[in-house]
Amino acid sequence: METDFLPPHLRKYVVEQNYEKYTPIDQAVWRYILRQLKAFLSKNAHESYVEGLAKTGIELERIPRIEDISAKLKEFGWRALPVSGFIPPAAFMELQSLGVLPIASDMRSINHLLYTPAPDIVHEAAGHAPILIQTEFAEYLRRYAQVAKKAILSKEDLDMYEAIRELSDLKEMPGSTAAQIKAAEEKLEYVSKNTNHVSEAAELGRMNWWTAEYGLIGDLKNPKIFGAGLLSSVGESKWCLSEKVKKIPLTVDCIKQGYDITEPQPQLFVTPDFPTLSKVLEDMADQMAFRLGGIKGLNKAIEAKSVNTAELNSGMQMSGQIIEAITDGNNQVAYIRLQGPSQLCYKDKELPGHDKNYHQHGFGTPVGFLKSHPGKCPSTFTKADWAALNVTAGQTTKLEFASGVVVTGTVQSITEKDGKTLLIALTNAKAEYHGRVLFAPEWGTFDMAVGSIVTSVFGGPADREAYGETEDFVAKRVPAPNYRAEELELHQHYGSVRQLREKKVQGAELEKALTDLLKVHDSDFPADWLLRLEALELTKARLSQSPLKAKLEKDLENLGNRDEHVKNLIQDGLALSGTL
Repeated sequence: METDFLPPHLRKYVVEQNYEKYTPIDQAVWRYILRQLKAFLSKNAHESYVEGLAKTGIELERIPRIEDISAKLKEFGWRALPVSGFIPPAAFMELQSLGVLPIASDMRSINHLLYTPAPDIVHEAAGHAPILIQTEFAEYLRRYAQVAKKAILSKEDLDMYEAIRELSDLKEMPGSTAAQIKAAEEKLEYVSKNTNHVSEAAELGRMNWWTAEYGLIGDLKNPKIFGAGLLSSVGESKWCLSEKVKKIPLTVDCIKQGYDITEPQPQLFVTPDFPTLSKVLEDMADQMAFRLGGIKGLNKAIEAKSVNTAELNSGMQMSGQIIEAITDGNNQVAYIRLQGPSQLCYKDKELPGHDKNYHQHGFGTPVGFLKSHPGKCPSTFTKADWAALNVTAGQTTKLEFASGVVVTGTVQSITEKDGKTLLIALTNAKAEYHGRVLFAPEWGTFDMAVGSIVTSVFGGPADREAYGETEDFVAKRVPAPNYRAEELELHQHYGSVRQLREKKVQGAELEKALTDLLKVHDSDFPADWLLRLEALELTKARLSQSPLKAKLEKDLENLGNRDEHVKNLIQDGLALSGTL
């Protein structure tokens, strides 16, 4: 599997699809869902969808190989790679920004046939991949990922992600107890109730939900489906077009609307066309810290309590937890303080000697113009400019900023890049602001970043690879299921039906094989409906005169009468039966 093109910190999310892990029941569930989806969505999805199923190599009869999807997507400027379950949103977005569609290789269980809260191959292969052939949408998705990669996420976002991941994994894991699921549900409810801060990442998550996941397109009164969450959910794809779901014109205000992943959505947003998605995204980007910079951007980072980066107009970047932005009388940034492991970078590359171990206790620096050179960014000073201020190696200097910050000390070294001054290291240094000591000589060397304004504030460290793993990029795996003996027997039954269909067994041979199988199945698995539905399909298509037809129809009717949910599934399946 080709992953060399990925940055090293993203490779850890890529797994082997391991096609042999899919059981015959998994294949039957895929077949049922895809047949239902294609029948409904050929009329109700955006026209690109059904066309995209064919062009991305997604078949109705069997779970696709992700490497085959990737080969097809390359024709459209994308590729696909298998991942395990939920991966952190920041990693997901960075992969998409590189033109990679991460596809969860796991398969939903028959108990969550119509909808699963966990990402799975139905959702991402049959939902996301086909619509990528639409060039305007694909460009929106890539651009969205580039914007989202800059978003500031909060500690609360990480807690929410972890709670959702834990619950969804438990719900899809065979053997999970009711007590485990209940505890995970209570944890998610607790985290939700105690989330008070809506971060940029959370707002962008909402935009993604109301567009790429649950978006509608076209006329407000008769829209079509294009969101992958709807395209991969038989139940919600039908529900969403009913009058019970309110349809709202899409604007940037969609970021104010929260959602509950465990419930059908009471409202959805409708974009008139795909270019509008990009316009709404730009409206959102204009509100974000990476474009705002300044005190507004810094305050977003401070509130988030996570690792973020402030960038100066010199190109100097400071990464860590930003805890304070001191402003002068004109509300301009005068001094920035970071706590904990911090990193200094230029053009997203860590400066030698300025890693998070060296700056393990934090970092602070003045920002602004010097009184002696109002309006001229210090990073553009010539050697003569600095010499006039005694800023040369071995000299003692006193730098007075227009903001009121005063820095004194002995110049140890000056770091320059591309003709700009980025960093001045001072020993025996002191930094003060109106009597407040910001740096004292006994604290060691004062590394002063140089720049007059904060041009950008964005999420995560500037050089993620050098900084090392942060909480928002932890990789976890969905554990492999351990099947009991009766489950393995059930897999064998489904495998037998699949062989009969694929080998095109006919006549007396088919009738005997099904009769013998059903005797055992009726005894050991009286509540199973999907195998009986598949057997009925074979019977109707190849054994029209067989008494098996009446028997299976009666069995399915009885099963449906016991459970309304199963009854609806059976009826939808019967509507397509007889066509193999």
